[in-house]
Amino acid sequence: MIRGDQGRTVGDLVDRIGGKWTLLILATLHDGRLRYTELKRRLPGVSHRMLALALRRLHRDGLVTRTSHPEVPPRVEYALTPLAVSLLPHAVALAGWAAEHRAAIDAHRAAFDGDA
Repeated sequence: MIRGDQGRTVGDLVDRIGGKWTLLILATLHDGRLRYTELKRRLPGVSHRMLALALRRLHRDGLVTRTSHPEVPPRVEYALTPLAVSLLPHAVALAGWAAEHRAAIDAHRAAFDGDA
């Protein structure tokens, strides 16, 4: 399954989901629909450019909806799609695995780097 199309499908999605801000954005939106400014406030350290780019990619992939309200000032809201909601348990499982094995991975990295 992973190698079915030379890994393009899986590789592309893992690359997208593994982006620095992607899972944080999805987890933040799990609480519900948020305006762009509120989402940015809840993600300290993300630049305007990186957040806009990540949201655009997530919207393109069908993981986030973007609703623009014709008001002054403009109001834009983002929310998870059902597709993104179905992804979250898998992302949480991966995060749990990473947390559980972090010490072992750090030890292996230190041993490897000591050999280099």
